[in-house]
Amino acid sequence: MAWFNKAKRDPRAAKTGKKDIPAGVWVKCEGCSSALFSRDLETNLKVCPKCHYHFRMTARERIASLANDGKFEEADSDLRAVDALSFSDSQSYLRRLEDNRKRAGLNDAVVTGRARLHGRPVMMAVMDFGFIGGSMGSVVGEKIARAADIALAEKMPLISFSSSGGARMQEGILSLMQMAKTSAAVARLSREGGLYISVLTNPTTGGVTASFAMLGDLILAEPGALVGFAGPRVIEQTIRQKLPKGFQTAEFVQQHGFVDRIVPRKQMKSSLAEIIGLLTD
Repeated sequence: MAWFNKAKRDPRAAKTGKKDIPAGVWVKCEGCSSALFSRDLETNLKVCPKCHYHFRMTARERIASLANDGKFEEADSDLRAVDALSFSDSQSYLRRLEDNRKRAGLNDAVVTGRARLHGRPVMMAVMDFGFIGGSMGSVVGEKIARAADIALAEKMPLISFSSSGGARMQEGILSLMQMAKTSAAVARLSREGGLYISVLTNPTTGGVTASFAMLGDLILAEPGALVGFAGPRVIEQTIRQKLPKGFQTAEFVQQHGFVDRIVPRKQMKSSLAEIIGLLTD
C-alpha cells in the first residue's frame, strides 16, 4: 500500500517545530549577548544596534565604508612576505602565510591605496586582523612607509587604521625593525608639513602601538577599542598591582591624553572629512 512508502518523520521535530537554520544567519553580540541578524549587522557597518558594540571589520569592508562609491586604487598589492629565518612553530611560516592569504584574500595584513573621502583625495593604510592577527612584518612595514611617501609626494593626507596584535614573531628582528621604518616615514611626512591621522580600532597593541599608530598628528579611536602595548595580565604580573577597571580601553586611554577623540564607526567618514577640511583648506 502507498502509505507504507511515506517518508518517516522525526517525532521530536514535530513536537518542537524547529527547523534547521543555515550557519551564519545569526550572530551573537560580544557586548550584550543579543542575537543579531547577520544581514542587518552588515548593513549597520558591523555595529550592534542595541549596545553599539563595534565588531571587527576586514580591511576591504572598512575601505568600502569610507571611500567614495567604494572606489579605491590599491598600491603595492604584489608585495609578499618571505621566510628569511626559515621559521617554524606548529607549522612552517610559509605554510601559515599561504593559509592566511587564501582565508583573508590578501597578500599580507595591510591594504594601502588612494581613495576619495567625501571628495577629498587621501592615502589610506588599513590593517586586517584576519591575517595572522594583523601582525606587522616586513611587508606591512614597507607598505606603511611607501604609503607615507606617496602621501608626501602627492600632497594628500595619510590615514591609517590599526588592528593588530603587534610585531610578527615569525620574522624576529626583521619585524621589530619595521617599528623604526614606519616611525621614520611618518616623521618625514610630518616634517614636510603633511597630515597624518591615525585611527585605532580593536585591538591596537604591541609594536604597532609602539610605532606609527601613536604618532599621528591626530589620533582617533573607535569606541571600546583595546589600545595598549603589553596585555593586562603581563602588566599585572610585572608591576604586581591590580589594574584599574576599563584599563586599555579607548575611553581610558583618551582620559589619560593618548587619544584625541573617540569616533563611532558610523560617524567616522564624516568626521575624517571634516578634520581634513579644517586642517588642509
